[in-house]
Amino acid sequence: MNETPIELDKHRGMAAQKATDIRRALADVEANAKLLRDKQGIIEIQILAAPATSWPEAVAKAHYVLNLYSASLPPTDTHHRDLVTAVLADLTRLSKDVT
Repeated sequence: MNETPIELDKHRGMAAQKATDIRRALADVEANAKLLRDKQGIIEIQILAAPATSWPEAVAKAHYVLNLYSASLPPTDTHHRDLVTAVLADLTRLSKDVT
């Protein structure tokens, strides 16, 4: 029996190799998306678990929620995107004054 593995990709045509690469990349993206959803769920549980105990903590929570809201806006809704950007800038600026 041969101990070295056979490199099957060498025996395929370019189209088949590209299709395999795409399937692998999509599988990686799906796995990463699941990890991100899991992390997002953990973060949201922590946010809901207890009230903020300081202004910087409250600002961090507000940043998270505003970023979620902003991500759900359609690209054409520049007015609301500008509002979110302005509020995030205010929160960042004011939180520096508190610390």
